[in-house]
Amino acid sequence: MRDGKTILVVEDDADARSYFQMVVRCLGYGAAIAEDGEEALACLAANRAISLVLLDLEMPRKDGLETLREMRNTGRNQPVIMLSEAAATTNVVQAMRTGATDFLAKPIDHDHLILAIQSALEGGPRAVAPAVESHPATELEACLTESWMGKDMRATWRRVAASDLPLLIEGETGAGKEALARRIHAQSPRARKPFLKLNCAALPGELAGNELAHGGAILLDEVGDMDIRLQGKLVRVLEDDECERPGGEDRSPLDVRVMAATQCDLRKAIDAGRFRADLYYRLNVINIRVPALRERKADIPAAAEFFLRKHRTEGPSDSLLSPALRQAMLEYEWPGNLRELENMMCRLLVLQNPDEIVRQLSASAHGSLPDGVIRFQPAGAASSIGSSLGFPSLEKVNEAKRKAETEAILRALDASRWNRKQAAKILRIDYKALLYKMHKLEIDQSAGDLRTAAGGA
Repeated sequence: MRDGKTILVVEDDADARSYFQMVVRCLGYGAAIAEDGEEALACLAANRAISLVLLDLEMPRKDGLETLREMRNTGRNQPVIMLSEAAATTNVVQAMRTGATDFLAKPIDHDHLILAIQSALEGGPRAVAPAVESHPATELEACLTESWMGKDMRATWRRVAASDLPLLIEGETGAGKEALARRIHAQSPRARKPFLKLNCAALPGELAGNELAHGGAILLDEVGDMDIRLQGKLVRVLEDDECERPGGEDRSPLDVRVMAATQCDLRKAIDAGRFRADLYYRLNVINIRVPALRERKADIPAAAEFFLRKHRTEGPSDSLLSPALRQAMLEYEWPGNLRELENMMCRLLVLQNPDEIVRQLSASAHGSLPDGVIRFQPAGAASSIGSSLGFPSLEKVNEAKRKAETEAILRALDASRWNRKQAAKILRIDYKALLYKMHKLEIDQSAGDLRTAAGGA
């Protein structure tokens, strides 16, 4: 157990609880478990070694906010990372006001969870502990934030992390801008303070998030989408180092590191009247551009293997990356960057067919097939008109789609040992949507038992 530290996982869902417990142990910490707030408080009273709490917001008996409030009222000052599917601004505001250290929205991004834990406990990832170096999350962090940097650039961004100056991170969608911002925060003197990400397209009018991140850092995500009226308020906040309290009756001093991320060209937005020049120059004190994945093709194989390990629950994954698929991935332009690559690896895990992924990459590159669409050749003869034109009948298309959906869901369920929430993550769909599809396609555990008896598909 690293440094004798224990992390308390408070989660009423058994599958999620098991996942968090696994992550905690892989990082080298002890794990304590509670199913609701009442159990959590009892565990905290009995175990003084608990150094961090992962706390679900929605729970029976005593929810996360009640539990956190009682912790703080009784003098328990362990850092708390709040977890919730309901990541509305009001929930974030309540959690941070009550004393949460960080807030992560479900479904939890694995890498963000690792960084949040390390930031809360260690002030950032360690560079030497072998248990951490061998962890796959560290491999992806390196891929996202260091492998594309030369020696001088790596030294520069560490100096950036040590400073408090505003930072503007530019790059295409899915390139890793947020991952870089979190890594910089984790390496900064503010690492033990909150890191708050705000979506500028839906930013609350009172800019309450600035106050909630007091002492820490705030990431203004897609700052180019911020309403022009809110831009003026933000300029005043940055000028005065003060922000309005909720209600707007008075102002309070602001101690926060401001970072902003954007995929758009802010200079063009200024020329078009959509972005204020004075705000641009206040944010653009330090500028880092994250290159697109096509500009750092050496990262593609390592990132692909990471995503396969991340989403596969058992068995080797490297064998799925055939030589032909590796070559196709290097030749593809990846307009969706790492996010598109992750989606592609999830499809590969479901289909278990590297040749199909090669065909999809080739078709997408030539614009002949929408991204991710699987083409099926229904068996049997078509109608005379359909046959002459080369089109299958609509009935056969629907049947082929039904079979394909059923097979994809069964493969994901098999890969997750019929853990439906993990299967939903593999398929990149909402958990309730998976339950609906399983009901519609009449998929139940007996189907999995039959596949096991037959030796799998």
